[in-house]
Amino acid sequence: MTPLILLTLVLLWQCVLVGYTYTLAGHAADEAVRAATAAHRGARDAACEEAGFADLPGAWAGEVRCGTGGGMVTADVRLEVPVLFPGSIGFPFTVDGHAGAVEEEGRD
Repeated sequence: MTPLILLTLVLLWQCVLVGYTYTLAGHAADEAVRAATAAHRGARDAACEEAGFADLPGAWAGEVRCGTGGGMVTADVRLEVPVLFPGSIGFPFTVDGHAGAVEEEGRD
């Protein structure tokens, strides 16, 4: 019975890590797009990327991409899901976070 209980705990812990990764990706995308809309057009990409990585724990590897078009500023965050221990190997799939905001006027 003990191995079954341990296996259940390991699977539950992995589910927690997957859920937390989704939370981190969404938050990073929100922060990145918020910083990008507040920055001048020439500094948007740098501000967006910096804000996207600012609150991410170092154990979560990923990328932040920002874009502007059609009056919108968007941020896409892609994070790897760690296997059992953050900072170790990751699953072969990623978690995506996306956020968008209306481009502010006068930010040229």
